[in-house]
Amino acid sequence: MAAPPFVAADGSPERGSGQRPLPVVQFLRLRKQLPPMYLILTMNAAALAYTHEGIAPPSLTLWLPGGLIIACIIRVLQWMRPIDENAISKELALSLLRRTEIMAAALSLLFVTWALALDQFGHGDEHGHVTVFVAITVMGCIFCLSYLPRAAHLVCLVVLGIFLTYCLARGTVTMASMAVNILMVSVVVLKVLRDSYGSFTALEDSQAALHRERVQAQRLAEENARLAHSDPLTGLPNRRYFFARLDALLARGEPAPPFAIGVIDLDRFKPINDVHGHAQGDRLLQVIGERLRSATGPDAVIARLGGDEFGIIIEDSMEAAETMGTWLCERVQEPVPLGDIVVSVGCSVGLAAWPEAGTSAHDLFDRADFALYHAKRARRGGIVRFSCDLERMIRSEQALEAALQSADLKRELAMVYQPIVRTRSLAMVGVEALARWESPAIGAVPAEQLFATAERLGMARTVTLAAFERVLADFTRLPHEQRLSFNLAPTDIADPGTVAALIERIARSGIDAERLVFEITETSLIGDFGAARSALEQLRACGAKIALDDFGTGYSSLSTLHMLPIDIIKIDRSFAVRLDDGEGRRLVRAIFDLTRSLRLECVFEGIETEMQLMEATLAGFHYAQGYFIERPVALDLLLERQASRAA
Repeated sequence: MAAPPFVAADGSPERGSGQRPLPVVQFLRLRKQLPPMYLILTMNAAALAYTHEGIAPPSLTLWLPGGLIIACIIRVLQWMRPIDENAISKELALSLLRRTEIMAAALSLLFVTWALALDQFGHGDEHGHVTVFVAITVMGCIFCLSYLPRAAHLVCLVVLGIFLTYCLARGTVTMASMAVNILMVSVVVLKVLRDSYGSFTALEDSQAALHRERVQAQRLAEENARLAHSDPLTGLPNRRYFFARLDALLARGEPAPPFAIGVIDLDRFKPINDVHGHAQGDRLLQVIGERLRSATGPDAVIARLGGDEFGIIIEDSMEAAETMGTWLCERVQEPVPLGDIVVSVGCSVGLAAWPEAGTSAHDLFDRADFALYHAKRARRGGIVRFSCDLERMIRSEQALEAALQSADLKRELAMVYQPIVRTRSLAMVGVEALARWESPAIGAVPAEQLFATAERLGMARTVTLAAFERVLADFTRLPHEQRLSFNLAPTDIADPGTVAALIERIARSGIDAERLVFEITETSLIGDFGAARSALEQLRACGAKIALDDFGTGYSSLSTLHMLPIDIIKIDRSFAVRLDDGEGRRLVRAIFDLTRSLRLECVFEGIETEMQLMEATLAGFHYAQGYFIERPVALDLLLERQASRAA
């Protein structure tokens, strides 16, 4: 809704020039024209008094005009005195304009009365001078009061009204004609004055409208700039502002005060968002955003980078940044009421200091993000600062990622096999396939590192299928009574596309799927138990068997084993070292009894000594695997050794 207009001194709606109301503009314009008006009055009064010197009494030629002239000079000095234009308010301007109107009416009355009093003396020339004085003075005053039309009208009304009455009372045609003539000219002049004032107000209108448009445009520009640099959900600065601020700090160059940047990622946010809905997730982010904003001081900037990730710039030392990071983590971990429920999340923080960690925005952010990745992987809920050790890790991982992205896996990937044997006869009943990657760029890469990097790059399916195709090529070389085990990562189980591709390759190869075993770890079941169960049932439906690897170290329970399509349990290697003490043997025996009651085949992994093999055999285990039996080797060498032993 537009604000109501002010009222100008002449009764018209107030407009204004720029930011000044119209009464202020009128006053400032008028004060430049009033000194000339008073000078006109002074000069004309002095001339009229001089021509009547000796004709009229001294009171009319000296004392009265002298007083009027002194009053005019005082007013000239008052109006010419410097003022602070910015200190003139609308109310003050209106008050001064009203006083000017009253002063104009009073002076008009005094001057015309004095002039008509002088007209009682002298002859034709003196009478003519009085008429000229009235006409010229009133015209000059009207023009000088052009920015205050009401005062001009008052002057004209007072002076010409009295003068016309006086002339008509004299009864002479000449005097009456002169008075009427002066009145008509004054009316025309007032009309011109009114039009001029209308042009003035119209110009002020247009300037005021232009100023309002400029102000509105500036306000819109500021609002757009704010929106462009603000996150609409939390009200925090957004990613664009974060990097703009970071660039501004880097542009200072050296020497400059130190600063650090951090990347904050919420822990346990996704389950809350999935279970309670995106609306509650958004509300949670708003609360967390408000907490982060209130917890930071003038030397810190918090921004939402996207999703549940936030960035922080701290213009202080790394020690101060770690202190603030700890404080922020404590604030984030406080419970958040969301309607009828109360939820709690944590956060992990990665920090990088300038200039130690990098001198560009890209390097600093990447290193802070890598520190965050390390925190979530190794110190979830904690703070990790980028260090030289992490620098070496990141360079190694970057080289590994680059090598994997450009690798020809069909040529570079190889498979080695570790036998699974009967504990009493050491006869091989099957093999476990293990991937080995020999990169031309960086050399041999352990399997764990290969699959972790592939998962990080989104290449898990590519690596898994490349390894599986090598396994299928070797499958036909195994004796018909032996099985082959292939490891699946948690990402493979969670990816329906990977499962479908494995089944398609089994069908296309024509192998006996009953001799194929897919090994999974307990961590594969944590993310989405239902999806994992569905994937395993599909693999089992095609004829393959399912083995649960590293049993005893994770999250499995009796209900888990009962609900999943598991055929084989592989006891984790950590139990092998416990075969040397009585308590360990009792624990291992209990695990064996559990698997036998569930009618599951059981393999003891990690056998590294003859004593461990003997204890596993005595505990009732029929199958074993480990370095004491055979290390993973190429299939040709393994089959050759088995053949020589059989001979």
